[in-house]
Amino acid sequence: MGAKTKNDQRVKRKVRIRKSVKGSPERPRLSVFRSARHIYAQIIDDTRGCTLVAASSREKGVMAEAAAAKKVDSAVLVGKLVAQRARAQGIEKVVFDRNGFLYHGRVKAVSEGAREGGLQF
Repeated sequence: MGAKTKNDQRVKRKVRIRKSVKGSPERPRLSVFRSARHIYAQIIDDTRGCTLVAASSREKGVMAEAAAAKKVDSAVLVGKLVAQRARAQGIEKVVFDRNGFLYHGRVKAVSEGAREGGLQF
């Protein structure tokens, strides 16, 4: 029997994607999670199993800037913020992990913001 809920279907897609997308010390993985209200992004080194950089729309700086803005606009800010923090740690290139979500809307906005911030993928 197939997956029952939308989240079960997303998790199945995530498992399929993660078979090929792996983060290394040279090219860590930029993982995006989207909830109904917020968006989270983190850069992960899968060989050590640790998060190197993280940003989310729940942070005070992002919430203050995007208070009256749309959720897509706050997603762009999160992408730029994670890119800025990554570049401060010397990370230039990443592998994008959409985490089973469609590459559309807020997930796409995070990736575009990260590219504007100077990350390459």
